[in-house]
Amino acid sequence: MFDNLRKLEKRVLKEIPSAYKRYLHFSIDFHSQMIGIVGARGVGKTTLLLQYLKELKEQKEAYKSLYFSYDYPTNVDIKLLELAEEFYKIGGEFLIIDEIHKYKDFALDLKAIYDFYPQLKVIFTGSCATSIYNAQADLSRRVVLYSMNGLSYREFLELKLSIKLPHYSLQELLENHISIADTLSKDFLALEYFQEYLTFGYYPFYFREKNQCLKQLNAIINQTIDIDLVKLGLVKASFTNKLKKLLLIISESNPFELNITKIATNVEVSRNTLYAYLHHLDKGGLLNIVGSTKKGISKLSKPEKLYLNNTNIFYAFATESKIGTIRETFFVSQLKHLHSIEVSDKGDFLLDKKHTFEVGGNAKSFQQIKDMPNSYLVIDTDFTENPYKVPLWLFGFLY
Repeated sequence: MFDNLRKLEKRVLKEIPSAYKRYLHFSIDFHSQMIGIVGARGVGKTTLLLQYLKELKEQKEAYKSLYFSYDYPTNVDIKLLELAEEFYKIGGEFLIIDEIHKYKDFALDLKAIYDFYPQLKVIFTGSCATSIYNAQADLSRRVVLYSMNGLSYREFLELKLSIKLPHYSLQELLENHISIADTLSKDFLALEYFQEYLTFGYYPFYFREKNQCLKQLNAIINQTIDIDLVKLGLVKASFTNKLKKLLLIISESNPFELNITKIATNVEVSRNTLYAYLHHLDKGGLLNIVGSTKKGISKLSKPEKLYLNNTNIFYAFATESKIGTIRETFFVSQLKHLHSIEVSDKGDFLLDKKHTFEVGGNAKSFQQIKDMPNSYLVIDTDFTENPYKVPLWLFGFLY
């Protein structure tokens, strides 16, 4: 068994697509006993694993680390707990597992590995976050979980231009965005590549397969729904087309005008079933749900606004989408995993229950937020001289 796994390991190590390390690589505490990395298909989780594996091979004896993926047909019958036991017996220290959600009893086996082999460090990925989060009861206090997003605008520019760029906290942007934009303008023109990013640049595979990017993104959408959600038993196979229809409806809609009852009727499901669908699409990395501050209800059970997970998905669907929806989708995609974001009573969004933001074009006024403390206009322009008007593209420098 180990001979075949080692052969596969050597082959995938030779195919690491990039030496570029994503933001998450520098945030993970690799000293933890068990680490889980979740995120949508295509955002670069496997590349991160292989880059870390390569580091281990350079630091320690090769036999002490082992990578394998449940995405390979030859590995589907491997019992995870048995593999860990045999690997530990031959001196293994680092077990790196890709696509673990495709293994039926992964939560029980991971729990046992953690308890029985505390010297063995385990790092795993799962493309469908729903399965990992559902297993948290079994894995509580055992797994340190990290969520991986697609490329930020900053990372896209680093790859595109082969340069190194800083990232900033939200507070730094709000306080110093005028000087930050001026400093960054020495390395690139702010909006020269912004539309390219909105269209293609969220997924790292764009830099390997530019001509096939949208085709591959459509494949990711289909695989997430047809394979991940169905195999996990979250969606019946007969309902997959309804989920795709739901995404298409969202891509063609203004977030302000989304009506849950109307959508449920259009996709021919009950409201309760629709809420479950929305939850699965959110955790599967295809949708972002932004709750409301108006009512004390769950963001997932009664979403106020629905957005596609990132702007690239609009172009994969080739729909006629309003520029305002594209702007808000970008804003949410860059902030949602870092900050608490809700629909605001005034303005578009409330971040961390403190800052109010209104997103719009260059001519947008302060009318809707004029009486709100800690409020800002997010403007689709290259730079501003107003401390309360922040260029939209700068929010792509948060990670």
